[in-house]
Amino acid sequence: MKYDLEERTARFAEKIIELCKKAPKNVVTIPIIGQLISAGTSMGANYCEANGASSKRDFTNKIYICKKEAKETKYWLRMLAKAVEELKEECKQVWQEAQELTLIFSKIASKTKQSV
Repeated sequence: MKYDLEERTARFAEKIIELCKKAPKNVVTIPIIGQLISAGTSMGANYCEANGASSKRDFTNKIYICKKEAKETKYWLRMLAKAVEELKEECKQVWQEAQELTLIFSKIASKTKQSV
């Protein structure tokens, strides 16, 4: 099977949505959920944009945004795990995928930076 990062980031976003749907909605979790959904779903959207970039510089900028969003997603997953104890294990699993995506985008960014 061909490796498809667009598909992987879309599935990741779906996991984020499903995880957030399980969280109770209260004064603590509502802002965390909003931030987590924003960061966790924008990674894939920015990667799709990168693939349609008009230049190498545009591509590199979008990849850096993907990396930034992946790192931010890890932060909000940590906060959700703290806020909702019963979701801690699931947050850890999703965090691990966010970590892998961070490393992938870091590698792509470092390669594209060298070629620009």
